[in-house]
Amino acid sequence: MQVLEFVEAPCVLGLRPSGVQDLPQALLDAGLMNLPGTVLAGRVEAPAYDPRRDEETGVLNPTGIARYSVELADTVGRVLLRGHFPVVLGGDCSILLGALLALHRRGRHGLLFLDGHTDFYQPSAEPAGEAASMELALATGRGPRLLTDLEGRGPLLRDEDVVAFGFRDEAESARAGMQPLPPRLHAMGLDRVRAAGAAVAARQAVDRLADGETAGFWVHLDVDVLDDAIMPAVDYRIPDGLSWTELETVLRTALADERARGLDVTIFNPRLDPGGTLATRLVECLREGLSARRDRRA
Repeated sequence: MQVLEFVEAPCVLGLRPSGVQDLPQALLDAGLMNLPGTVLAGRVEAPAYDPRRDEETGVLNPTGIARYSVELADTVGRVLLRGHFPVVLGGDCSILLGALLALHRRGRHGLLFLDGHTDFYQPSAEPAGEAASMELALATGRGPRLLTDLEGRGPLLRDEDVVAFGFRDEAESARAGMQPLPPRLHAMGLDRVRAAGAAVAARQAVDRLADGETAGFWVHLDVDVLDDAIMPAVDYRIPDGLSWTELETVLRTALADERARGLDVTIFNPRLDPGGTLATRLVECLREGLSARRDRRA
């Protein structure tokens, strides 16, 4: 049985202190670790938040994000070195950079990107300069060098090693002037997922990630990939999305695969869930997905 190690990463440098920094505690309090073979790997605190947009890069807190990414990568790397499965609890989506840096230090890896948004903005098109709307672009080498060349290692991902899954922001991002997804990046928007069915689409995505020359893949989960009607506790709401059952199917398919190397969870805002019912349901969903790791050997 592979050990699950939970890493608290309550960073909001790529967004704002809206409440997503409370995600780790909310999910742990709701029983996320109530699975066999789970341990708490620690907590990586972020530098102080600066609300001023950096003039040189056009991004909020770029130096802080770069520093935090290295510190988070160190923690995730220690989990990987132990042969365990890291589960990183954000925070905003910029924490993805630290998780991917941990893998990038070990070779070429892929990414299953589960998000209601494509998060491929360039600083000039992002109204507030939030890296949480740019992390996929940054991870593939598009943006300020401070954030695209961490430790001088270059892009964390190749376009062809990414599957963007379940997004539904095409019209919104086009209106805002976001750069288009590159042709070699595999795009499986919500309409395509629905046409194939969640189980088939998830299998196609995982097989696609295994098709290349990677040593495995990371799974990024922004909870706004869920239907807004069932998951309103997010900062940037958008209609439609996956059902709980569909997300559970995708997570089980991805996390059961021997090539899955870790998972991060972002953007759930407990302050928008005063009764805690959404945290409880989210934990049920995550536990269902993570249970696919229980019988795997490290």
